[in-house]
This record gives sequence, structure tokens and C-alpha cells, in this order.
Amino acid sequence: MGDEARRQRGSFVWAAGLGALAGASIASRYGVTAVVLSAVAGGAVLAAIDTVARARQGRAEIPAWWARFAGSAAVAAPLGWLVGLIPGFGPIVVGVAAGVVAGLLGIRPQKVLLGPVVGGAVGLAWWAALHGTAPAAAVAASAVLAFRLLSAALFRDPQVSLLAERVPAEELPFVVPLEARTRYVGTGYVRELAGVLGGAYEPAAPDVGIVGSLDELAGPDFDPSGVDPLVREFYEHTTRFTLDIVPRWHLWVRPGYLLYRNLVARPLGQASVPMNQRETQRGIRSRIDTITPVGDSVIGVRGWIRSFADTDEPIYVGIYTTYRHDGRGYVSVGFPVPQANFTATLAPQARTDGGLVLTSRSPLAHPGHYLTYVDPDTRELTTLAVPGFGERLDVYVQGGELRAEHAFWVFGFPFLVLRYRMERKPASTA
Repeated sequence: MGDEARRQRGSFVWAAGLGALAGASIASRYGVTAVVLSAVAGGAVLAAIDTVARARQGRAEIPAWWARFAGSAAVAAPLGWLVGLIPGFGPIVVGVAAGVVAGLLGIRPQKVLLGPVVGGAVGLAWWAALHGTAPAAAVAASAVLAFRLLSAALFRDPQVSLLAERVPAEELPFVVPLEARTRYVGTGYVRELAGVLGGAYEPAAPDVGIVGSLDELAGPDFDPSGVDPLVREFYEHTTRFTLDIVPRWHLWVRPGYLLYRNLVARPLGQASVPMNQRETQRGIRSRIDTITPVGDSVIGVRGWIRSFADTDEPIYVGIYTTYRHDGRGYVSVGFPVPQANFTATLAPQARTDGGLVLTSRSPLAHPGHYLTYVDPDTRELTTLAVPGFGERLDVYVQGGELRAEHAFWVFGFPFLVLRYRMERKPASTA
């Protein structure tokens, strides 16, 4: 109760301060008295909104939409005031700028396009009413508020939702509760994890797979006995194979991915997928590091690590696990990030030709993508479900050769396909 009271008190103080800053920004051109009165009013209103929203907020829920929208408008006000200080930037420019930022934060392509349109319309309305005297802070705040209201009405399917807050890991079997304890993940992650968990660490373990046995995935929709032996061998003995990757990025996502890769993925040492086939020709190093708990002969952690062969720069580090629930088996792949984990939980489906499909696009409750914060002291999980993200991994045999196609969607739009050709290594290498 003490921690909860402190969080509520901190939230109240933050809301009051933000509201005061927004109020002062809106009244900045009307004199000191107006600024003070507006700051007091803004602080009181936003603090009251926060108090009511927190009182009505249930466990594992985020604050009500009207509280979030008010907070967004309050954040936009001082930023709009700063933009309005630039000579020649009138209400239309300020409105468009606010709409662009709000749309980009919405991430969904439709919202990115909608933001500047709404912001420009709001800015035009302010200009028609007050011309050059329109407060830039008020323009920005109203543009963001109008955008959020309209986008909420148009896009009613949530792309991110709070699934659980501060719960034990046992309650979320579809989440891999392993985070990075430093700001950089990198190819040494499993070695560092072994120092925390204990057990026998084996780098580049020989003749192991990303799953122990496909039999762990048996269920009503999947019979492992029908899988082609070559597909089964790939999953259970992944290190016997080399992988040739051909990435195919859709044009619409390339600019955003380039920014993400240079500003986020590379500094993080995680999830830095090659941009084109020319990059993959540098050579891809693939290995599985394992951790076996003390006193046990069964591998507890399987970390599939891929990096560029010339520099060992990480491409991705994924922790592969399997679990069973209600008579079904699932694969969960956890990608550790600082103090958190992004997990893809996939359901198995059989192909008629003996191939195997792992997909998050399933009517079942568990398959999906989850972003989880791991409390460093209590190990409790706070998890967001990300239904806007989807993937499908299709492994099959074609002409006696092993192939795979790994497709990804965001907000229903395809954005990346990775095509693989897998060949068995020479016996001495394997």
C-alpha cells in the first residue's frame, strides 16, 4: 500500500505540474497575472482529471481515454509555444507541426497521414478566428486533442493494450521473463545471463536445436508425426544447418526502419535485421548458446544468436522456449531488451506437405506479441499485448531442399519477408 500511495502522489504532482506548465504557455502573451491564474487553473484541472481517472482505474488497466487525451494536449501546449516563437510560424504551421508529431507517435500509417491533415484544419480554424493573435500553445493543444478524438473514433481496434500489471511470471506462461540487465544486449547475452541464473553455460553448443523436441508442440491442430524428417531435424538440430537469408523490405517501411536501425537497434545490440541481400553477403554467423541448470541434464535456456561474420555485430538474440497449456504446445521466442523483453508466442500448424507453420495470427488466446517490463527487485511482470504486430514462420521442403519464409505485419500491413535457404553443414563442421 505504501508503494501504491507513493505512485498516486507522484502521479498527482506530475499532473499538476504539467497542467500548470500548459496553462502558463497558453496565457504567455497576456501578462504576468494571466500567466499565474492560467497556470493555477491548468494545474488544478489536470490534477483533478488524474485523481478521478486513478480512482476509477482497475487492476491491469491503463487510465481512462479522456485522462490520456487531456495529458497529451497538456504536453503539446508548451511545445507549441516553443514552435510559435520561430518567426513566421503562424497557427497553421503550428497546427500542422503538432499533427505531424501526434501522427508519428500513433505509428499506424493511417494515423501518420491523418495527423497533419487534422492539425492543419485546426490551425486554419484558429487563423480564421484570431489570425496572428492565436496562442501557439492553444493551437498545438487543440490540434493534438482533435487528432486523438478523431483517430479514436476511426480506429477502434486497439494496437497496444495493458494485459497485466505487476504479476508473477507464472501467471503469464506465454511471456519469456528474461530481460537484459545492461543497456546493450549483444552476442554475449546468454553468457551474462548464465552468471545471473547459474548453471552450466555452453557457447556455440554442438548439435542442438531451437526446440528440444517437436513432440512438445503436439495438440489438436498439430501432429508432430506428420512433419517431414528434414523439417524436424532443422528444429531439433538447428546447428547442423547453414542459413542463407534474403530480406525483402516493403518500400513504405524502409525510411522508418533505417532510422530505427541506426538510432535504436545498433546502439541496443538487438533486432538489427539486414536491409538487403548485399549486407547478408558479408556472412551470417549463427550459433546457439545454452544454459543447463545445476543438477539437471535438460537444457534450460536456448539462445539463438545471429551476427555478421566479419564484425560479430548482433543481428538478433532470441531465447527460444516451449510450453504447454490446455493440451496444446506453443513456441515462445523472447528478445531481451534493457529491463524488458519482447516476446513472440507462436502456435504450430501442420502443412499438408509435411512442413510446419508457426504463427501469431491465431484465434487462440496465447499466440501474439508481448512487451514486458521485469521488475528488478520483485521479478514481477507488467505486460503490454501488441495485437497490431503479426508474424508467420513457414518451414518446408521443396525439391528435396529445406526452405523457410518468415513474414511480418504491422497494423495489418506486410512490411518484411525473410526468405531462407538451409543446407546441412559438412559432418566435420557440424
